[in-house]
Amino acid sequence: MLSQQLQHATPKQREFLQQVFLAEIASRQANRRTRLLRKAKIPTLKHFNGYSWDNIELPPDITRDHITDLTFLDNHEDLVLFGDVGTGKTHLATAAVTAACAQGIPAQFFTTAGLVDHLRNAKTNGTLTRELKQLGKNELLVIDEFGYVPIDDDGARLVFQAISDAYEQRSLIITTNLPFTQWGQVFGNNDMAAAAIDRIVHYGRLLKFTGPSYRVAHALMK
Repeated sequence: MLSQQLQHATPKQREFLQQVFLAEIASRQANRRTRLLRKAKIPTLKHFNGYSWDNIELPPDITRDHITDLTFLDNHEDLVLFGDVGTGKTHLATAAVTAACAQGIPAQFFTTAGLVDHLRNAKTNGTLTRELKQLGKNELLVIDEFGYVPIDDDGARLVFQAISDAYEQRSLIITTNLPFTQWGQVFGNNDMAAAAIDRIVHYGRLLKFTGPSYRVAHALMK
């Protein structure tokens, strides 16, 4: 019926309707971005704009645009952000989630401890399978502060399951201050650590963060 009415509409009426439709589409896209950002649960809003890359060693076959344009999501590539505390790893990971949500791409941010708590609660409530499926709806999953705090055997298995489920299905960003050789300390099992690393490095990139802590360098307390 609408198409029939449009046949009799004047050019100005068609133009007006086009503007209405475009405004509706823009509104829906904005609402979707807002919902995605709320669901992402990032600690603070961060952006790539103004981010300093001075102390980051990138793999030789990529540029920063590979990250800021979210090209790494296209092939479900993983990023391991390795370096000392305060060198900008969490900022970069958070900015990637923010950028993904701005493009309408589902993404979610967890600290390692937060992910363990989230999945452990689901396991206790008998909803672990459902929660893992919900995580699977994201195209990007951030696991922050890997290795910063100890986790028990059950927590290690839950983190491994999240990593394993993401393999070849979605991108992971893992921030850590531990080299791969020490990941067995986190999982409490060298075989499990090796299996996790094997999945990550297959489609993964290692970014090395050097330099002093930004927070210490800009601290009020001297």
